[in-house]
Amino acid sequence: MNKTRQLHIALIQMDIELANPTVNQQRAEQWITQAMSAAPRPDVIVLPEMWNTGYALDRLEGLAERENGKLTAWMSQIAKQHQIVLVGGSISEQRESGFYNTLYVYGADGERTAKYDKIHLFKLMNEEKFMQPGEQKALFPLHDVTAAASICYDLRFPELARSLALAGAQIWFVPAEWPHPRMHHWRTLLTARAIENQMYVVACNRVGRDEKSEFFGHSMIIDPWGEVLAEGDEVEGIISATIDLDLADEVRGRIPVFADRRPELYIHEQK
Repeated sequence: MNKTRQLHIALIQMDIELANPTVNQQRAEQWITQAMSAAPRPDVIVLPEMWNTGYALDRLEGLAERENGKLTAWMSQIAKQHQIVLVGGSISEQRESGFYNTLYVYGADGERTAKYDKIHLFKLMNEEKFMQPGEQKALFPLHDVTAAASICYDLRFPELARSLALAGAQIWFVPAEWPHPRMHHWRTLLTARAIENQMYVVACNRVGRDEKSEFFGHSMIIDPWGEVLAEGDEVEGIISATIDLDLADEVRGRIPVFADRRPELYIHEQK
């Protein structure tokens, strides 16, 4: 395998202190520093969902990051300092139009390559009562392939994953705060999305607990065959794997699912 066609990815499976952005930023930076000291050196680092505040949804006023604020500048600086792609999980962000669950991606030059507002808000955690939904998907260049990113509950919508794959995505990043008791759903859906869309699925979940939920981690890196390359347990840590950027094309060539689709026969739901 040509080394230039490999990427080493590290997932920061961290605990999140509810409603304490300062502590959480310090914790994230410590984990990133630790990840960068490992061999092989990461090309991509991924953080979990809502890592700045956790699901302190009723306290976001004054807690959430202001748009274009210090935290996004910090993520840009971290990416540039370490010469990595930083998939910055997602953060709670406040704008004039309301609060958003927002994912940022920064390249090794510190420039932003993607911004994504979670489009499916999770009613079981009252997300829709406090946050505004996004309206656009996220696709971005990653080295010389196309990557995509979604957030947590988005995983349950196969139409979204398929639309990203059809748009050329070969790697799908999914930061999450996915709680007990739904670990079986998490592992099954991640694997299914990788197999059916013949793409890498890179999912970074948090650990620990907040006032209402306990989170189980099990962050995963899954290849386009559905093989699990790395999986965490239920404690804080760094989960990493090296991926082959040619594999998605190889799998799609061997089992030509996309070429064999017959979308004219598929039922489309009415709005």
